[in-house]
Amino acid sequence: MQTILNASELSQYYGDFCALAPTSFAIPGGEIIVLSGPNGAGKSTLLLCLSGLLRPSSGSIEVGGFDLYEREVEAKKRLAFVADVPRFYTELTAYEHLKFIALAHRADNGFERRAKSILGELGLWEARDLYPHNYSRGMRLKLGLALALVRPFEVLILDEPTSALDPQAVEYLKDVLNGLRRDGAAILLTSHNLELIAGLSARHWMMEHGKLEMNV
Repeated sequence: MQTILNASELSQYYGDFCALAPTSFAIPGGEIIVLSGPNGAGKSTLLLCLSGLLRPSSGSIEVGGFDLYEREVEAKKRLAFVADVPRFYTELTAYEHLKFIALAHRADNGFERRAKSILGELGLWEARDLYPHNYSRGMRLKLGLALALVRPFEVLILDEPTSALDPQAVEYLKDVLNGLRRDGAAILLTSHNLELIAGLSARHWMMEHGKLEMNV
C-alpha cells in the first residue's frame, strides 16, 4: 500500500544528549508497527515528534503526503495520537469531549451511535456525564482512546495504550486495531504487553539508547 507516515532523518537532542538518533522510515497503510524497548530508550520522544507535539532537532515528517510543520492543519486532520497520560479539558464531561472532537473533525454524522458503541465497549457509557478528573487512571486512558476512535484518521499513534487497561478493554483494542489495519490505516504503538503484541498482525521494531532498529 501507499506510504502514509514518512519520517526523514528525524532526530532529537537535548543539549549534548541524543534522545533520538537520526532515523528514517516509511509506514504504509494497512500496517501495524509495535515499538518496544527499555525505559528511556527514546520511544516516547519519537512518538511525540511524530505527533507534532515535540519539534525535532532535525528531519521532516509527512502524514498522508503533507508536511507536519509546513502543512500542519492538513497533516493533523489525518493523524490521531494518544499519549500514555492523556490530558483533558476541565470544563467538559467525557461525552462532551467526544462531541467536541467529532465536531472539530466534521465527523458528527452518526456521532451518537458511534459514541455509545465506543464508550460502551470501553465500559465508560454509564460514566459518560462525569468529568475526566473524576475518572481513574485506566478510565482516563480509555477516554483518550475513545477520543481518537470517534474521529477519522489515516495514521494512529499510541503510547503504551494498554498500560492501565483491564483485560476486556485490551481485547477490544486488539480487535479495533486489527480492523483499522484491514481498512488501510497506518498504526504505530509502543507496548510491552505480550498478549496484545501476539494478537496483532504487526511488525516489531526495537529502540535502545535513542537508536531505532527496524530489522526485528
